Amino acid sequence: MLNDGRQIPQLGFGVFQIPPEETAAAVRTALEVGYRHLDTAQMYGNEAETLQGVLDSGVPREEVWITSKLSNAAHEPDAAKAAVDSSVDKLGGPIDLYLIHWPLPTLYGGDFVSTWKVLEEARADGRLKSIGVSNFQVPHLRRLAQETTVTPAVNQIEVHPYFGNEEVRSYCGEHQIGVEAWSPIAQGKVLDNPAITAVAERLGKSPAQITLRWHIERGDIVFPKSVTRSRVEENFDLFDIELTEEDLALITALDQGADGRIGGHPDTMDYVPS
Repeated sequence: MLNDGRQIPQLGFGVFQIPPEETAAAVRTALEVGYRHLDTAQMYGNEAETLQGVLDSGVPREEVWITSKLSNAAHEPDAAKAAVDSSVDKLGGPIDLYLIHWPLPTLYGGDFVSTWKVLEEARADGRLKSIGVSNFQVPHLRRLAQETTVTPAVNQIEVHPYFGNEEVRSYCGEHQIGVEAWSPIAQGKVLDNPAITAVAERLGKSPAQITLRWHIERGDIVFPKSVTRSRVEENFDLFDIELTEEDLALITALDQGADGRIGGHPDTMDYVPS
């Protein structure tokens, strides 16, 4: 349950790095397997194809939660308004959840607040059902709390056993902001860790399944990505096991702090697509 009263499927399917020409088929496969949450973004270049996959699947659109994200190139208010309209058009109507993809504090005069206010307006007029942020650090979240009126429903951040991102997770927990975990298996880097493989062997699951189950039991919203049907099915098969408190603590203890981060740092990320 999000802080705006809407329920979001905790396990979703991500389309990051899936080429547009392959996206509809991948989405259709994911929906056949049972996923009902899809995560895309303007910068992935496959919003329209994500919708096409839903339409091709035969699953009613209202049964599928679609998340998308604002391009880093569209932070100024007029550009943000046009970008929201573009996403709404490509995704066939009101979007279930829309995020500011990165705070970009070194660009646009560091002004992500006016960008957030554009999302607030689009939520108020119904184009966006829920709004949130991605890759926001605690100071960024505090600034939104001080200068705006709507608390983000979620914060999508890098989280995996090697980088727990606990300071941000803790703040989000205290303020009822849902945590969405991107790169949940650290791009595969955690899959040969002895602690994880030992739990996997005991429970008869793969290391990826154990890691994803760790996220689920911690309350993270998670969306693994694959274009291989067997892997898509494996990533969904998480609900016939339960990790012990010892298992959870063992995996959580793998945290390497800042050294475990594999993606860009939100304080310095300044990529803007041309």
